Amino acid sequence: MKTMRKISLIIVAITGLILSDAARGQTAGRIDVQLDQPGITISPRLIGLMTEEINHSFDGGLYAELIQNRIFKNDPATPAHWSLVQRENGEGAISLDQGDPVNSGALSTSLRLDARSGRVGAANDGFWGIPVWPRTQYSASFWVRGSADFNGPITLDIESNDGQTVYATAIVPKITTGWQQYTAILATGSVPTSAGNRFVISISAPGSIWLSLVSLFPPTFNNRLNGNRIDLMKLLADLHPSFLRFPGGNYLEGDTIVDRFDWKKTIHGLDQRPGHVGPWGYRSSDGMGLLEFCQWCEDLHMEPLLAVYAGYSLGGEHVPAGPKLAPFVQEALDEIEYVSGDVKTPWGAQRAADGHPRPFHLNYIEIGNEDYFDASQSYDDRFTQFYDAIKAKYPKLRLIATAGVGSRRPDLQDDHFYRSHRHMERDVGHYDDQDRGGPRVFVGEWATKEGRPTPNLQAALADAAWLIGMERNSDVVIMSSYAPLLVNVNPGASQWSTNLIGYDALGSFGSPSYYVQKMFSRSRGQRVLPVQVIWAGPSTRPAQLPKPAGAFGVGAGTTTVEYKEITVSNAGASLFQMDANQGTSSWKLNKGIWSESDGVLRQWADKGESRAVAGDSTWGDYTITLKGQKLAGENGLVVLFHYRDGENFLRWSIGGWHNTAAAIEQISDGVTSQISESTPITVQSGKWYDLRVELSGREIRCYVDGLLTNQATEIAPAPLPTFFVLASRAAHGPEFDLQVVNTSDHARRMEIDLEGMEHLEPWAVTEVLSGQPGDSNSVAQPQKVAARRHDITNVSPIFEHEFPAYSVSVIRFLQQERD
Repeated sequence: MKTMRKISLIIVAITGLILSDAARGQTAGRIDVQLDQPGITISPRLIGLMTEEINHSFDGGLYAELIQNRIFKNDPATPAHWSLVQRENGEGAISLDQGDPVNSGALSTSLRLDARSGRVGAANDGFWGIPVWPRTQYSASFWVRGSADFNGPITLDIESNDGQTVYATAIVPKITTGWQQYTAILATGSVPTSAGNRFVISISAPGSIWLSLVSLFPPTFNNRLNGNRIDLMKLLADLHPSFLRFPGGNYLEGDTIVDRFDWKKTIHGLDQRPGHVGPWGYRSSDGMGLLEFCQWCEDLHMEPLLAVYAGYSLGGEHVPAGPKLAPFVQEALDEIEYVSGDVKTPWGAQRAADGHPRPFHLNYIEIGNEDYFDASQSYDDRFTQFYDAIKAKYPKLRLIATAGVGSRRPDLQDDHFYRSHRHMERDVGHYDDQDRGGPRVFVGEWATKEGRPTPNLQAALADAAWLIGMERNSDVVIMSSYAPLLVNVNPGASQWSTNLIGYDALGSFGSPSYYVQKMFSRSRGQRVLPVQVIWAGPSTRPAQLPKPAGAFGVGAGTTTVEYKEITVSNAGASLFQMDANQGTSSWKLNKGIWSESDGVLRQWADKGESRAVAGDSTWGDYTITLKGQKLAGENGLVVLFHYRDGENFLRWSIGGWHNTAAAIEQISDGVTSQISESTPITVQSGKWYDLRVELSGREIRCYVDGLLTNQATEIAPAPLPTFFVLASRAAHGPEFDLQVVNTSDHARRMEIDLEGMEHLEPWAVTEVLSGQPGDSNSVAQPQKVAARRHDITNVSPIFEHEFPAYSVSVIRFLQQERD
């Protein structure tokens, strides 16, 4: 041990690392908590859920249906996820059929099964397998009709994919030539748990049958018909969420207007739901319809937060305010009535007819989703039309805007953040200076995007720091929801890299970020307590100024632009010259819609930020020359340089700030700082500008048409904070909590001073989430990184406690009850 310690000390001396305070037996500093001076009230709705159909969140996820493509509309040419089974010298075929359907709406397509001899069937492979558990009952249902020469029986099996093992069977002895719905129970015995299985409907006599709406459900949460998966609901229940934002997200908007979440097509029975194409590359069954979202809220005691379609879809289609938008406004009013109206209202009566007479209580309505992407800039007018109509009928509802508006004041503004861990940690104070006189804030989507398919511990630490920032500002940030919520972890099932909860057909797990949400949700107090951290030495991670080098690029912000004659040189030697024969192959295209023709690089998208990057990350001193032209949009031209990655680069904006100025900006860990003076400039559309950027070491000089416009020196980023603290007190009772995030690589022993505390219990309970930054959970290791409970037995008004490296800690203190 002595030898090992000596080696460790030598390594520390050589590398300049800081030895942990715990190892030195010293305190790193003091945490002062003012227990007798409560601050702002913490919003009781601060932590909720956001959901949409992405990553097979519903079909193949929370929605417990096991059959994929149950109404045979996933592919118009072939019965996707269905295959022909031929056994016992069976000969036959399966095909799609649109003749004589169950109905002309939802069930307009059927699967025809023809048997000429032996046993012939149709097998469904489910969502990456049909799960089998021992001693479990499955509920099957299907619509079927037979040919005149066939009346039964029909056999239903859950069997292994090779057909060698049958786990459960049911028989429908007789059918008719007219469409009828049949149900059956399939029960397994003492069988092994497995997922490599299929569901088979077969016949053993010559003839034909037609199938529609084939369904198979395992047991569901609260035994709901058409219900949800039990394990996922339990994971969500353990988060104690305050609300559910539904139905999405991009899922609300759809790629086109016709593919939006059309709520009226998601109610009534399943035989009335045609499903629709979602924006994430697969078809939604709409089994998770409007009523099911509300029942989900009911099951987990959440408040529904309803988002209504507001006339904009992702592909760029929009409905202008006025008469054309009026039907969509009425759709929203009808939807609100369906959710919250009593049975005497038309849509409240429809909800009752659908099986739920009691109305759901609504407080919040979100109008649209991410409408800042709408290039037509029509949201202000559209929001006004929705606002006026909803407030006129439901004056107590609080309305949420998804983009900036001026004609009406929204009750809340929806902000979205997807960032690296460094960016999150740097921006913990994002809302510290928020205007308290403006609309309140709903952080409707946010996450530290690191780890796939679920976040690692490094992301979770940043998430915890960001939550502390929101909680200490929850007088203005009154609601937040992590996104995306769910992901099927099978290959090909997910579209988004970092998601809160993962699962496959058999198992599920919470990510490290899930445990952060759980810890903070359970520790929410009623009032923030003043807290101060006083350090005995350095408390931040020094930010290293990177080598002045990096690739270069061009871009735009909410503007269509063209660039040509692009060259990069170093001391007269050419590093890059735009080649008209290479198209866009020499560029790394990040956002936007880029094309190249006749030596002109064009960016077509007129919404959001776009970048095209080329060159080498090792390039140091170089000069960029090019011509740039604005075609249309609200800003001007952009040149990038010293580009290291998407969150670390420098940018020269010419005609930025709504086409009013030029300036140089430095982006470090995603945080933008202006490092030059602003120069007034307006970029004219249709005019070519000669642009030049000269880089020498950290010195930057930028020219427009030969005139020096901006100059600056690259600066060192601010030190990265590594320790975040928040204290809160319960609304009633003697409890108060201390939340601490230590993102550094060494433990911090801190003196904790609980000022104003009397009659303190000598013990406390702490939950700690810790590990290595890259650690993550999985179906095989669902709790590799999970919160662990420990007792603290040395509590006093002033005591010492050690916070591990890479950790999130929540300590719950207790005052002694006094007579």
